[in-house]
Amino acid sequence: MQYHPPPYSRLDILYEDESLLVVNKPSGLLSVPGRGEDKQDCMISRVQLSYPSALIVHRLDMATSGILVLALDKETHRLLSQQFQQRVIAKQYIAVVLGKPEPETGVIDAPMICNWPNRPKQMIDREQGKSAQTGYEIIDYCEQKQVSRLLLKPVTGRTHQLRLHCQFIGHPILGDTLYADEETQSKSERLLLHASNICFEHPISTESLNIACKVPF
Repeated sequence: MQYHPPPYSRLDILYEDESLLVVNKPSGLLSVPGRGEDKQDCMISRVQLSYPSALIVHRLDMATSGILVLALDKETHRLLSQQFQQRVIAKQYIAVVLGKPEPETGVIDAPMICNWPNRPKQMIDREQGKSAQTGYEIIDYCEQKQVSRLLLKPVTGRTHQLRLHCQFIGHPILGDTLYADEETQSKSERLLLHASNICFEHPISTESLNIACKVPF
């Protein structure tokens, strides 16, 4: 698959201090470099043009837009990484999915494992998969288009977790070229998944940070 990152004009900075940076990553841009010279343009490389010391703490799928947290020094990186590993960072996403989930709020509990013959795809595996939970609730439902806007709250942070979990319950995300059928893919030119909110303790000042990012769809 050819890589066509969105053109770069300026960073969309949501929060900044001497220790860390929070940016809005556009859909279609890798978080970190991929394999090959054509995949070196990414969020971290763009940030490092202005902030050479920036270090990636977590990642978003290329197709997903929204909040990405970066550390500006090694100690902040270590402390933030600990928070992500300990699952004390609260993240929220907005997605538009096919159909209307029942019940309207719940928790998807479905262990995941890499689908090795079809990498980078993941799959549900009740026996060998790693624990994966996603809370969800319907924000809005459009009967005419037969689509729902969901608030997703991942408990774990597995690769493609939100995309696979939505597909697993029969409500794939619009524009998802990995897990949705062709009809659902064709309903949007991009994956309709956005990291909209994050709440965590500042690793240096210990103040509580609650950062939001406007949904572009």
